[in-house]
Amino acid sequence: MAVALVLCLAGCRSGPPRAPAIGEAFVGPAELKIRGDIPLQSVPVATVKHGDRLEILQTRRRFLRVRTPAGAEGWTDERHLLSTADMAALRELSERAAAMPVQGQATTYIDLNVHTEAARQSPSFVQVGPKEKMDVLTHVATPRADAPRKPLIAHSPKKAKAATGIPARKEARYPPPPMPKPPAPPPDWLDLSKTHQPDETAPAEEDIDDKTPAPLDEWSLVRTASGQSGWVLTRRLVMAIPDEVAQYAEGHRIVSYFSLGEVRDGDEKKTTWLWTTIGAGTEAYDFDSFRVFVWSQRRHHYETAYIERNLKGYAPVLIEEVEFSQRAKVKGEPVKYPGFSICIEKKDGQRYRREYALPAAGNVRFAGEHPCQAPGAPVVTVKAPASPPSATAPAPPAETFIQRLKKRLRAITGRWFGR
Repeated sequence: MAVALVLCLAGCRSGPPRAPAIGEAFVGPAELKIRGDIPLQSVPVATVKHGDRLEILQTRRRFLRVRTPAGAEGWTDERHLLSTADMAALRELSERAAAMPVQGQATTYIDLNVHTEAARQSPSFVQVGPKEKMDVLTHVATPRADAPRKPLIAHSPKKAKAATGIPARKEARYPPPPMPKPPAPPPDWLDLSKTHQPDETAPAEEDIDDKTPAPLDEWSLVRTASGQSGWVLTRRLVMAIPDEVAQYAEGHRIVSYFSLGEVRDGDEKKTTWLWTTIGAGTEAYDFDSFRVFVWSQRRHHYETAYIERNLKGYAPVLIEEVEFSQRAKVKGEPVKYPGFSICIEKKDGQRYRREYALPAAGNVRFAGEHPCQAPGAPVVTVKAPASPPSATAPAPPAETFIQRLKKRLRAITGRWFGR
């Protein structure tokens, strides 16, 4: 009886059978509309959100027909979807970002898209509104180009055409007529062979070596108030350091900033600030100077307590206690003071973490250094470096006019006599 009921219900099912899935993908943007057809003017049939799993049913160039968890079927652009590996990489990025030290907070004046990768064409999975604060974790510069991505569905190789069954062409019954005799060389061929004749051959194509670097985009890894981490264009960010300090940037971009403590001026508390800045352009390092600002209780404004310029500094800047001795030790142990450390590259190409202590308000002292490792190169190389001269094969010598003429004559006579 139960079997008969199942068969009856199966026979009463209306509509065409569901197409089999050929793959899976996940929604990249915060919100994505699935259209009924490929053109952008097509009516949406469903709306899905970031992370929703979709079944891939059909491919047509870079467009995919997908099925949503609710069963709706429609088309979308492949660039809006993420693979299983992409989702795993995004989760790994979020986990790494959760353990990274904050390099300051930033806001934005407009709606800001947070991307899954440091690339313009990567999906934007969350949006930050104006004046919302986010933690800035690190910076990177990448070429202004589409991020390389593997296709969600591997394209199968084209099948070889089957034999058509057309018989091979039969040989001619009669042989072709003999080839005509080659023409005699010109009477002045000896004069043409002389080296003083002008070389009428086309000049060799100039070796094009474009020294202009490809344009780069600067990106910042941020963590939103909801805990989501991703990449945003750095130029869209405004570091949230107070204006009474930011006014001293002198046209440089503030890369990071930190609080080193507070001092009291009457009824007000004023923060001691540390910042790092960089000049115009995109460099292979994160910042080129750092500066400590203290509040002057006598003049009632911020003043520079310490500054270093012309550096090659790398993130992260760490706020930590630093051991420092002022000609005295407490019970034989160095005294620890509030302080900070930065990682810089010296002229020898090695990186060192310099430590600075603040034994008193507004008093910055160098406390020592030790080797450090910056977390990866911030700038992506656009062009591979040229090979060293010893590894480059020597260029072949240029042919003379007589050698080119002999080679041309041998080619002509070879065609005439079937060589």
